[in-house]
Amino acid sequence: MLYKGGEKDVLLVKTAQLQEGCILAEDVVGKSNRVIVPKNTVLNAKLLIVLQKFLVDQVRVQSVLVDGGTFRPSEIVQEDVPKTKATDNKDILTLYLEVVQQYKQMFQGWQAGLPVDIGKVRKMFMPLFEKVLESEKELLFFHHYSTKSEYLFHHAVTVGLLSGALAKRMQYTKGDCCQIAIAGLLSDCGMAKVDPKILHKSAALTPMEYKDMRQHTVYGYKMVQKITALQEGVKLAVLQHHERNDGSGYLLSVQEEKIHPYSKIVAVADVYHAMISERPYRNKQSPFKVFEQIHKDCFGKFDLSVVQALASLLMTLSLGAKVKLSNKQIGEIIFFEQDLPMCPVIKIIDTNQIISLKHEKDLCIEEIIK
Repeated sequence: MLYKGGEKDVLLVKTAQLQEGCILAEDVVGKSNRVIVPKNTVLNAKLLIVLQKFLVDQVRVQSVLVDGGTFRPSEIVQEDVPKTKATDNKDILTLYLEVVQQYKQMFQGWQAGLPVDIGKVRKMFMPLFEKVLESEKELLFFHHYSTKSEYLFHHAVTVGLLSGALAKRMQYTKGDCCQIAIAGLLSDCGMAKVDPKILHKSAALTPMEYKDMRQHTVYGYKMVQKITALQEGVKLAVLQHHERNDGSGYLLSVQEEKIHPYSKIVAVADVYHAMISERPYRNKQSPFKVFEQIHKDCFGKFDLSVVQALASLLMTLSLGAKVKLSNKQIGEIIFFEQDLPMCPVIKIIDTNQIISLKHEKDLCIEEIIK
């Protein structure tokens, strides 16, 4: 049975019908009423075995796969009353995954020598950006769908969305927000000119490989330098998004006064998404742990106003969200102290206990659960 909802459907299927890349549309709950696998998880071979071992008979999944393709099981379970309905937010997921695949195709074209077609870039990206501005909470969850093999493409799209959302928090005009979002999207376009062996390497880069990879900022700048439809700040953001206020960045090692404001926004979005995502040679970290690290760096490496905008975004979007703690308990964020966005007050779901992470030094948020 298909549960219609906007442009997207939810399928109820037998567990045996599942394949890698399926996206859960509903929590999978065990006999003890504990969540085995949470909603919006991308299923891999290991999780498929977990579902079999827990004797899960059927699950609800999105009809779209994480690679943007359509999931077509040979058999769908019939029900009289649907328990789950697709929502407009799920439409955003469909659009997001489609844009990731479209960006991948563009990137492959750049690798083959094609120029950046800014009109095509806008047509692809701006409808998604508009939807995300209407439903910013989705920004908390896009990193869940990033796989190690497709990380580069997910990273570009999400950095674009985050950059634009941060600009909005900083009271930039709508036109500037769109330009900054495009800057984030194109910030790594120069990776198309880097040796593919380096891009797909699963181990840490050697010093020489890292030196070659850092050249992507210059390659990217050359790719967008002559596009008249882009503001100069966008082009500089492509060149400077790895520069740091204290001069410790690359490739030019310029300091704060020579770094364009757009570059400072994209820099924070770039680091935040990179650290919360699965990458070929690094595991993902909790958004709150990542923010804590960025916050520590805001007095030397990052612009304070951008970091404050990220804090505002993170607190606003995660208030009321369910989270998994490092002790595996599930809680709900009920309060933030304004000066401690990385240490919210949590209500434990099972016990209704109220705890403040400010006073629990050995406890932290591992994941935000949708």
